[in-house]
Amino acid sequence: MSRLPDFEALAMVAKVAEERSYAGAARALGVSVATVSRAVTRLEERLGGRVFNRSSRRLALTDLGRGLAERAGRVLWEAEEAENAARELASRPRGLVRLAVPMSFGLRWVAPLLPEFLRRYPEISVDLHLSDASVDLIGEGFDAALRIAVLEDSSLVARRLCPVSRLVVAAPAYLARNGRPQHPGDLVAHHCLGYAYRARGDSWRFAGPGGAEEAVTPTGPLRVTNVEALLPTLLAGLGIAELPDFIAAEYLADGRLEAILPGWRLASGGLYFVTPTARNRPAKVEALAAFMAERLSGRGWGGVP
Repeated sequence: MSRLPDFEALAMVAKVAEERSYAGAARALGVSVATVSRAVTRLEERLGGRVFNRSSRRLALTDLGRGLAERAGRVLWEAEEAENAARELASRPRGLVRLAVPMSFGLRWVAPLLPEFLRRYPEISVDLHLSDASVDLIGEGFDAALRIAVLEDSSLVARRLCPVSRLVVAAPAYLARNGRPQHPGDLVAHHCLGYAYRARGDSWRFAGPGGAEEAVTPTGPLRVTNVEALLPTLLAGLGIAELPDFIAAEYLADGRLEAILPGWRLASGGLYFVTPTARNRPAKVEALAAFMAERLSGRGWGGVP
């Protein structure tokens, strides 16, 4: 396999030819005269011929150098244009943002915000990936994600937007028929509905009065991969479920669901805007991060005790 061209040396030859001196090329490129001289010598040795004829007073291109300098100048110009275009793209909010969001939260709270975001940034387009399964941002090529969790992956950069609580709820009809649990341990005798993508597995961990802690592994007739799929069975009075506050709020407000075990709390998480890195983040991602923080930070879901 042939070696790559010596792009640095070609750029310096082009600049020496343009400035008509090693010193002028060094000033234009922000390097030392010695660096320019070494690069030109390196290229001459590689080509097996002189590029410049040099004397104490005069610098002139050789026949070899004239053709080389012309083409090297075009290479340098193309490279500078490529960098300028990339720099402009990085500094302007434009281009495609691939965003991963949990399905229920995305449908309820993110999708309704997108028209405003797209009007504000007409040069940005969004590829919205809705799934409750955790995605590999780097491996799957996502620019960012919204996650509802207690984050543990230190390789990611996360900005906390707002808290998200989880509540244990049931329909009044279920409680009237089966009784109201008074302690987390009582849940093992009830029909509990499960969610496959719980961050901490199937156990429900509670903190209670006086620092008490309880962990139970409830069982029941239904387990789903999307929390909203629990709602028909839950509202029909056939079980107890754990719901995030952004879903539970409307049903608690109108009385279709009731929160149980009021003295006990499940571990709280948060809503996070997550990116693979904070260094040199494109303007399109910065714009989306700022917008989501503006619209979702400190969010209250309403109706949550």
